[in-house]
Amino acid sequence: MNRSKTFSLNSIVKIGILSAIAYVLMFIQFPIPIAPPFMKIDLADVPALIGGFVAGPWVGVLIQLIKNVLNLTKTTTSGVGELSNFIIGASFVFVSASIYKNKKTKKNAWLALFLGVIAMTIIATLSNAFVVFPTYAKVMGIDLNEFVKMTAMTNGLVDSYFTLMILSIVPFNIVKGFFAAFVTDLIYKRVSPILKR
Repeated sequence: MNRSKTFSLNSIVKIGILSAIAYVLMFIQFPIPIAPPFMKIDLADVPALIGGFVAGPWVGVLIQLIKNVLNLTKTTTSGVGELSNFIIGASFVFVSASIYKNKKTKKNAWLALFLGVIAMTIIATLSNAFVVFPTYAKVMGIDLNEFVKMTAMTNGLVDSYFTLMILSIVPFNIVKGFFAAFVTDLIYKRVSPILKR
């Protein structure tokens, strides 16, 4: 998956495989008590990060897009969850892979992943606060305060929509991002030679 042959048949096959793995990983998830019960941690960003590191940020974004389009066939959120997942995952991958492509060293990989997590967390918080949660509430026919109530049952620090975002959404995305970053760092050097062939 080199730059000159990004959309060769070989590259398309590899993008397809990474997208399929990402899609499967979406179903291996677990909740953490600081977040609303419908938000769960998974490793579905890892294949997109690896693809982005090998072939560039837009390939990573494409993997995120394909993963979420595939998930639309099983959506329980009328597509709102998939939209959110794409916005957040694409920002994580795009920032990380853009930084890494300029200097492919171990140290820069760590920096790229760290900055990717920060960017993802900021975008996740803003998009959830102003777009995703209001849209999801409208689709479900509930008040925004219902999200506050359901989160407060496991996270006693949440008592308003503002604290939901700051004390639930922010730490959730930091945990999710660093979990994906850690696994990416752990396996990237082992799988990247296969993808570069």
